[in-house]
Amino acid sequence: MSKRMIDFSEGSYYHIYNRGNSKQVIFYDSEDYEYFMWLLYISNNEDSFAVDRTFSKGYFYERGEQLVAIGAYCLMPNHFHILVTKIKEKGVSRFIHKIATAYAMYLNNKNKRTGSLFEGRYKARHIDNDTSLKYIYSYIHLNPVKLINPTWKEGGIRDIQKTNLFLHSYKYSSYFDYAEPNNYRNEGRILNPDFFPKYFTNKEQFKKEIFSWLKLKYD
Repeated sequence: MSKRMIDFSEGSYYHIYNRGNSKQVIFYDSEDYEYFMWLLYISNNEDSFAVDRTFSKGYFYERGEQLVAIGAYCLMPNHFHILVTKIKEKGVSRFIHKIATAYAMYLNNKNKRTGSLFEGRYKARHIDNDTSLKYIYSYIHLNPVKLINPTWKEGGIRDIQKTNLFLHSYKYSSYFDYAEPNNYRNEGRILNPDFFPKYFTNKEQFKKEIFSWLKLKYD
């Protein structure tokens, strides 16, 4: 992933996203998803690390100072979304570079492939107001709905219970960590919610906000 000249400001929020080259799949199985999620944790670290020595420690590896704070994320078969705010100077670009490099090396080695994995530079959108920031939580976490209902944005959601259960069971996003904060999972250590506005003080508020974008009343 090449460098890009973006002035990431301290205290500002950014939606980071990228997809596979020519829209190709970048996550082939659960192992790939889980490895990338682990990279979200381990790469958020000023110190260098040896993958083969730290992977076995999972989410309990003691990191150095973090480069960014992560507010939300979602992995899809051919792309990913991450909501971040920087902590260290050049933290965002360093963080994304570490993830992209490590994951491309992993997947190229695993699948005996060559060539670029990602579609050029990562994209970064500055989120400059509360309305947009609240919306991006919904946008990121609702991405998986298209896997069970590709036309939901045009036709809406008829079965809200099915959609809710699917989002709860989708392991490759931070949805569960907000929807079920008392049911802790190790992947919850990826997130740094204290660096973001307290829009959701409980799971009911989170779900209400998420499902309001489906134009449905949450009960």
